[in-house]
Amino acid sequence: MSDQYQTITRTGPGTPMGELMRQYWIPVGPSTEFVRDGAPTRIMLLGEKLIAFRDSSGRMGVMDHRCPHRCASLFYGRNEEGGLRCVYHGWKYDADGNCVDMANIPERQHFKDKVHTKAYLTAERTGVVWVYMGDRAQVPELPPFEASFQPKEGVGLRFIQRRCNWLQAVEGDLDTSHVGLLHFGAAKASAGLDNSRLDLVVNRAPEYKVTETPYGLCYGAHRPSPTVPGGTYWRVAHFLYPFWIMPPVASLEKNIMVRAFIPMDDEHCMFVGFESQAYLRPQDDRVRVQGAYIRDVLQPNTTDWFGRYRMTAEAENDYLIDRDDQREKSYTGIEGIHAQDQCVTESMGNIVDRSFENLAPSDIAVARNRRMLITAAKAFAETGKRPPSMDNPALYGAIRGGYYTTTEAGDWLQLHREAVEKLRQAPAPTPATVDA
Repeated sequence: MSDQYQTITRTGPGTPMGELMRQYWIPVGPSTEFVRDGAPTRIMLLGEKLIAFRDSSGRMGVMDHRCPHRCASLFYGRNEEGGLRCVYHGWKYDADGNCVDMANIPERQHFKDKVHTKAYLTAERTGVVWVYMGDRAQVPELPPFEASFQPKEGVGLRFIQRRCNWLQAVEGDLDTSHVGLLHFGAAKASAGLDNSRLDLVVNRAPEYKVTETPYGLCYGAHRPSPTVPGGTYWRVAHFLYPFWIMPPVASLEKNIMVRAFIPMDDEHCMFVGFESQAYLRPQDDRVRVQGAYIRDVLQPNTTDWFGRYRMTAEAENDYLIDRDDQREKSYTGIEGIHAQDQCVTESMGNIVDRSFENLAPSDIAVARNRRMLITAAKAFAETGKRPPSMDNPALYGAIRGGYYTTTEAGDWLQLHREAVEKLRQAPAPTPATVDA
């Protein structure tokens, strides 16, 4: 892998991309997973081994898993009476990482005020625990994604681990041309499809518009609409620093969602999805099981560093591929859109060898996004220059992806923004059929 791609695939402490990511708030997990005085949870995040726990008062702590005394893991600690106590010698730490007791030392010899473990700032919103791993004195606000503010209908959450580098996972969602093939390759134009599906499968080779924005990147895939005379069918997606994406999984009026692929380490990432329940309500065959859709059934969680949110369909069982189904009915033989995505991105390898690639015009958004990230990560590392969204997360509040058909002419990005603003003021639509 070339040095330029290592700049954005490597996210551990001290790496250009890792340090940039640390300046943004990062989801850790559902709030319901962390109970008062409950067992600590191992969290792998940006290459760091951390422990998450909720103390007796309900405060969340996210800290280095090593006790600063003799480096025994605090995973085995006792969560009790407002802190986490190491079982080796009884040293105890509060949610801020301050040492509050040294049980094996006489009181007159205590030096608690001089001992701290690395702990990160936490916050909770929309049923999710967030962590800020940066070092800025003025901490930014949590990102105001539209999908995060659905108090009446509620917000649907999904957490699914993917065993590959974060960037190739993001690029899977930044690539819209695969949808008509990987997910709907078996669909025929004469099969009684609704208009949105018909627009997608009649012409599986769209053309593209791409532009960088203050929050990241926006692209629109467009093709003539077979259902609206003189119309153009658009699929608009956004990449938002540092790892968020809004793909067009539903029509523009219903696509109130955002997802992220958050690096656990350089070879594992966590898919985190927020969606409005009113707009992206699951259909009958997508009933939730263990926090995922029935087609995305998860294995029971374990306590190891990569033990959370692993899909049942995985590389070890070939993602439950059915070759008979592939020949006779399905394009892939793999059931479930997320499992299909998981299969192709994990099959590239833990970190794809991009020297083997042959990018095509359909990959223009992927190529532009890589170039943008490399430039931003290097600029932040070398000069401290920050992407605008780092200081102004409010930029995220008015953004929405989605697909739609229009007969209007003009600047595509301006037309899209106007359409989103108009829809944000409209009544809630009926439930959506989703693509992913």
